[in-house]
Amino acid sequence: MARSEAARAPSGGEVSIAHVAMIAAAAAMGGFLFGYDSAVINGAVSAVQETFQVGATVIGFTVASALLGSAVGAAIAGALADRLGRIRVMQIAAVLFAASAVGSALPFTVWDLAWWRVVGGAAIGIASVIAPTYIAEVSPAAYRGRLSSLQQLAIVLGIATSQLVNYGLAAAAGGSALNPLGPLQAWQWMLGIETVPAALYFLLSLVIPESPRHLVRVGRADQARRVLAEVEGGDVDGRVAEIRRALGAERRPHLRDLRGRYGLLGIVWVGMALSAFQQLVGINVIFYYSASLWQSVGIAETDSLLLSLFTSVVNIVGTFIAIALVDRVGRKPLLLVGSAGMSVALGVTAFAFDHAQGSGDDVVLPPEWALVALLSASTFVLFFALSWGVVTWVLLGEMFPLRIRAAAMAVATATQWIANWLVTVTFPPLRDWSLSGTYLVYTSFALLSFVFVARYIRETKGRTLESMGELAD
Repeated sequence: MARSEAARAPSGGEVSIAHVAMIAAAAAMGGFLFGYDSAVINGAVSAVQETFQVGATVIGFTVASALLGSAVGAAIAGALADRLGRIRVMQIAAVLFAASAVGSALPFTVWDLAWWRVVGGAAIGIASVIAPTYIAEVSPAAYRGRLSSLQQLAIVLGIATSQLVNYGLAAAAGGSALNPLGPLQAWQWMLGIETVPAALYFLLSLVIPESPRHLVRVGRADQARRVLAEVEGGDVDGRVAEIRRALGAERRPHLRDLRGRYGLLGIVWVGMALSAFQQLVGINVIFYYSASLWQSVGIAETDSLLLSLFTSVVNIVGTFIAIALVDRVGRKPLLLVGSAGMSVALGVTAFAFDHAQGSGDDVVLPPEWALVALLSASTFVLFFALSWGVVTWVLLGEMFPLRIRAAAMAVATATQWIANWLVTVTFPPLRDWSLSGTYLVYTSFALLSFVFVARYIRETKGRTLESMGELAD
């Protein structure tokens, strides 16, 4: 068997890495739905606002409501996975994704839509926890980093697919998400078609094995041995014993473990700030609102959806760059490059939007400045994707000492969802106040993120997880 397709186990047996990669990719379908559900609302924002005749604040709350559900989903996912198993929780997430898609496509009022967005958000929160957990637990140690990166890759592919679907449906409906397409309007199809990948996720969950860690936890050691032989090979009895020892040493994390000199340990504050800056630079404005953003400066709706698709492709390219470089150049250098690049790109975007002409619904961005805005916004996405988009998650998984890792991760993740919600819900009213001024705010946070990284982030490249306690000092 070729070296690229197999890994030699300690006892001499071979395991197909291609097979393990397929298992990991099936689990990463949760990440795909994470990205798809998060960004699909982008193409429907203007149509929803017009359909229900609501203002900027209400539409901002409707879009951001998914993030409230995400916080709840992420909070309960770990306990559910320990009680029910990783596969069963994937299936629950798939059902929630499908229910949200159907409900969002057939709302009676904007508040119904907001509720179904919360349901979809709960599925996002669950998927954001269960997919990387499962992938780490079924991956051979030598390949764990690359296989774990499938989750982030799946997220950006989900974002891009949603933009492609939005563009195709709007084009089929004559160029507007408000136009009918069969019995429904195009925007309803945009939200409802998510049932297809949700069903695929459910079906894939039926054919992949349960996590060996969970199987040992619930006393199904024989089944755990079969799974370990399939995904790792080698001394499976030794691995089962190792898992038992680790489970025996586990204890439930408590928030009191995070207490320090300034209320919390310094490393926890750093993790919270890292999470917050990832969102406060305004990246999700691009993925949630870019279609309506381009329309607000005079770009035709179909063209604005095509531009959204283009930025998603840029996001994928940047993600591949980050995956290739994060273990070579290190985490901190990538973050610094990203912060510097984002600061310049956001500043240029703000300057370009300042040249918009007209008022109200008659705002137009001159062609030369529209091109500048497109290039600078795309550059912003590229620098984010090759740095903060991937590296934040890598650092959060590495930087905390083992004794507080679970609790610290919970606090940092909650901070990220709250910051995401804050940016998402405030963008529509801020855009109505001043689009250029809004991007200057994001520019300021990008500049502050550079100072933060230079001052507080310590490099974790090449360090063992057991040595991370030194970073908390």
